Amino acid sequence: MDLRSCDKSSPPRPRWRKVAYGGMQTGYGDNYTDESFLEGMVTNASVVKRDMIKVMLDSISISEYLCIVALVVLVWTLTLTSTLDENSLLFLDASLLVSGFLILIFTQESLCFNLLLHYFLNISFFITGLYVLAPIYQTLTRSISSDSIWAVTVSLLLLHLFLHDYSGSTVITPVAPKNPALSSCISVNASVVASVFIASRLPSRLHVFAIMLFSLLVFLFAPLVTYCIKKYSFRLHLCVSILLIALTLSFVYTLDRLLFVVLLSLLVFVNVVCPYWLIRLHEYKFEINGPWDEAKLCFDITD
Repeated sequence: MDLRSCDKSSPPRPRWRKVAYGGMQTGYGDNYTDESFLEGMVTNASVVKRDMIKVMLDSISISEYLCIVALVVLVWTLTLTSTLDENSLLFLDASLLVSGFLILIFTQESLCFNLLLHYFLNISFFITGLYVLAPIYQTLTRSISSDSIWAVTVSLLLLHLFLHDYSGSTVITPVAPKNPALSSCISVNASVVASVFIASRLPSRLHVFAIMLFSLLVFLFAPLVTYCIKKYSFRLHLCVSILLIALTLSFVYTLDRLLFVVLLSLLVFVNVVCPYWLIRLHEYKFEINGPWDEAKLCFDITD
């Protein structure tokens, strides 16, 4: 038998096609690729080029919250040294509560009466429960040394800053319905425990109630207020952030020059050095996409 005549009579091998889920093709191995395989390779297809000014503006939220925590620590220090009495703290709490409530009203386009009543009832229950629990907070850490209290408080504040969600809210409201992440919940709990430790070193029940109310208003509701301002107007958010940073730096400067230098260096590092560092490192990012990636199915639905 002539072998050449058999070859001519056998059907030609079909052309290889690149398919996502087609199984093995007749005449080709499962790992076969032709010369057109690398033609679909794309480099840095999904890499977004970042702008230095845009990254610096986005980092303002971090600096703003750092200043908020710095102001809380400043109030704690003045309270522990008896510079701020309970009446001044209660006036500060009332001012924060009223101003935050007004900001929530003016930054929302549609805010019904039932929602305002819901906010008012929740805040009333919150304040009442805090006042009832104040004697417990006052005697909670009586058997623990002050050095241990300060060390744990500083550690909890660092944990709070590290895990805090700087782009969202820490509480669920109709304004911010997204559930907080697990890290954000841990961050809030760390700030609450740190506030309890500080309150346990105060002499009277009213002192404890006032400082706990102040701390929880800041740690729980300040992220919600800043989130609403940012959602309402980024320019307004930028102006409020700059004003808050300037106010914090001025207060810290009057308290201690060394702390002022440390805080100013930290803000410069967050707002200038870190964005510049991110932009420079982004230049070395190299991403390859091609036919070997996971298939993305596109469905063409026609009538």
